[in-house]
Amino acid sequence: MTSASMIIGAAQGELVRQMGRMANRHGLIAGATGTGKTVTLQVLAEGFSRMGVPVWAADIKGDLSGLATAGQPHPKIDERLAAIGLPAYRQQPTPALFWDMDGQTGHPVRTTMSEIGPLLLSHLLELNETQTGVIYAAFDYADDEGLLLLDLKDLRALLAWMAENSSSLSTTYGNISAASVGAIQRRLLVLEEQGAERFFGEPALLLTDLMHTDFSGRGVVSLFEAGRLIQQAPRVYAAFLLWLMAELFEQLPEAGDLPVPKLVLFFDEAHLLFTGTPKPLVEKIEQVVRLIRSKGVGIYFVTQNPLDIPDAVLGQLGLKIQHALRAFTPKDQKVIRAVAAGFRANPAFNTADILTQLGTGEALVSVLAEDGRPTPVQRTLIAPPEGRIGPIDPEQRNALRERSPLRGKYDQDVDRESAYELLKNRAQASQAAAQDEALAKKPSRRGSGTQRQSIGEAMVKSAARSIGSQLGRQILRGLLGAMFGNKSR
Repeated sequence: MTSASMIIGAAQGELVRQMGRMANRHGLIAGATGTGKTVTLQVLAEGFSRMGVPVWAADIKGDLSGLATAGQPHPKIDERLAAIGLPAYRQQPTPALFWDMDGQTGHPVRTTMSEIGPLLLSHLLELNETQTGVIYAAFDYADDEGLLLLDLKDLRALLAWMAENSSSLSTTYGNISAASVGAIQRRLLVLEEQGAERFFGEPALLLTDLMHTDFSGRGVVSLFEAGRLIQQAPRVYAAFLLWLMAELFEQLPEAGDLPVPKLVLFFDEAHLLFTGTPKPLVEKIEQVVRLIRSKGVGIYFVTQNPLDIPDAVLGQLGLKIQHALRAFTPKDQKVIRAVAAGFRANPAFNTADILTQLGTGEALVSVLAEDGRPTPVQRTLIAPPEGRIGPIDPEQRNALRERSPLRGKYDQDVDRESAYELLKNRAQASQAAAQDEALAKKPSRRGSGTQRQSIGEAMVKSAARSIGSQLGRQILRGLLGAMFGNKSR
């Protein structure tokens, strides 16, 4: 493991470094399309790995996968090396693991309904206030009855049960109308059509599997293939990022000031975390970002427009790397002035003017100094990455996946007894008891016809037919309960 700092690039003949002990103060990589944000992200991920810091990064276009193989000589790289004057540069691969939502290109990522919790789930489903109240009641009832909510079919069966028994539940859990339950069921169908059912189930992701180092002490970079997910279900992607932050906050112990972070997260398309997000949830995000650095975790937001990030979050970011912005409209010019005002001024140039003049692979950079204060902004040539620039081919990716130390751990889904199975058994027992009672009261009418199914039984059976076997596991509510409004009992 190298010394606790990494080289970002060079400005006016001097190297610009990010110190390891300041890396849990979070950061920002921003800039217009085609200005070099992905390569900058790769440079930082490789640098953290050399410091022995595990990294998790969302890989939107697949380009980050190139860091898993050594780069190739190129005249432009030689030119950049000469301009920067790096003391040591060697093209080499970075240890990497590949993940995705459905297991097609990496290890599948899953969690459970219980871990997501009612507030985040309500946001994911875009529910109104009344429907959100029903979701909270469902989670409370599941806690009280010891029902595990692991996947979509569990929640569907629970809502159907509560709708049928609403009269007996209303005194404890409030009014549960059939209309509200029906609306939620329709939203769950939409979520299923988007492919989100693959996200809920078992075996659920263990966060410790994102925090490995290799035999040489280098941090392993976990790359989450998120391109298809963002296109099909951007809210699911945002919900996953929120869950990841919250679970890390809950599970990791207080760490204080460390020489390097325990883990660094890169959230690409970070604006999805905040677009359309209700104010209470945004406030929780701000709270987690503010407090999670004491756990030894650094969060780096990647976006085109830095103003997509709320001011309360922007104010907590130590490292700021701003690539070029375009100024085609008055609104663009307003954004440039606002971005420039967010840097500590450098008397050598006008920050707003430079923002539109930066070339590809150039950025305005401000880091935290030894005393924790931001340095004056510097026009910086970004160092070239040590790995390949651009995606690796599918054969290379598959070969790396076959050699993964996690091979086989998450590939096979598991479906064990949870709310769906328990409620189905209840419904069957209730129906059998009703049949026995009917036969006892009216023996002469035996065989006159089959008993009509109850509404709850019909909905449970319908859920079974439409969803089929799913995944599930028992787990206590996480921080999404404690912090995001989920009540454990």
